[in-house]
Amino acid sequence: MGNATSSALSKEILEDLKLSTKFTENEICQWYENFQKQCPSGRISPEEFEQIYTRFFPDSDAKSYARHVFRSFDTNDDGTLDFKEYIIALHMTSTGKTTRKLEWAFSLFDVDKNGYINKSEVTEICQAIFKLIPKEEQNRLPEDENTPEKRANKLWGYFNKRDNERLAEGEFITGVIENDNAMRLIHYEPMKD
Repeated sequence: MGNATSSALSKEILEDLKLSTKFTENEICQWYENFQKQCPSGRISPEEFEQIYTRFFPDSDAKSYARHVFRSFDTNDDGTLDFKEYIIALHMTSTGKTTRKLEWAFSLFDVDKNGYINKSEVTEICQAIFKLIPKEEQNRLPEDENTPEKRANKLWGYFNKRDNERLAEGEFITGVIENDNAMRLIHYEPMKD
């Protein structure tokens, strides 16, 4: 990517990001400037990512969720996110119900990256999601999803799998698309009062 002093974003990465996200060129360049300031090395560590993420969820403990999000976007497994991985992370975790978002959700739940999701992975992510929910909102949750375990059971129930079976990506996406409640359970959205 040229030398470290060149702060301009390469044309190909810019074009690539315009194609794979809904961000404008202007927005991407703006993100890039901030990125350069925050991460002069051009790489984000899990710790830095946690800090960025925590700003989105000031009233919650976002650490474990941020760590899972980080893992799911560190596609080359080098323990850091580069600018491109970072922008795609921002894009995917912002709103929308696209298939790509569900593909990302699958990789979020696939904790050991083996291409399948099992019940214990679902429980682990539900625990992380639960920590994002402020205490007073937790108290207002429906009886059948007011603990991480209940939430995981409810979600798993949509896939018609036994507890010892595993779920492939296609099955996961179909199951979520066909159940609005599943869509709601795979991430956290602050309650509307």
